[in-house]
Amino acid sequence: MAVKSRKARQRRHRRIRARISGTTDRPRLNVFRSIDHIYAQLIDDEAGRTLVSASTVDVELRGDIDGKTKKEQAALVGEKVAERAKAAGISTVIFDRGGYLYHGRVKALADGAREGGLEF
Repeated sequence: MAVKSRKARQRRHRRIRARISGTTDRPRLNVFRSIDHIYAQLIDDEAGRTLVSASTVDVELRGDIDGKTKKEQAALVGEKVAERAKAAGISTVIFDRGGYLYHGRVKALADGAREGGLEF
């Protein structure tokens, strides 16, 4: 990512983070997207800790994502983070797109998390 576009994303993320914050009852579903991978975490900002995470580099997901497009991989990560959240007793979250546009892989991850049972 070019320096200029990375700085613009970071500015957008700071603006978003000024308005939203995760709690124990309703953690923040944070998304980070790199060239090859996508990562999702449920974060309790009050306690300052990650409750649940999933990504395309998880050993558990590696077999499922082989041969799939990046959007399909993102949807699987969304479903997996929702499954792990349900196991931890979390059903509602606040979506933090991380300054990325709500489009493509970010949207696919959100849709996958919704299909997995998360509400936001």
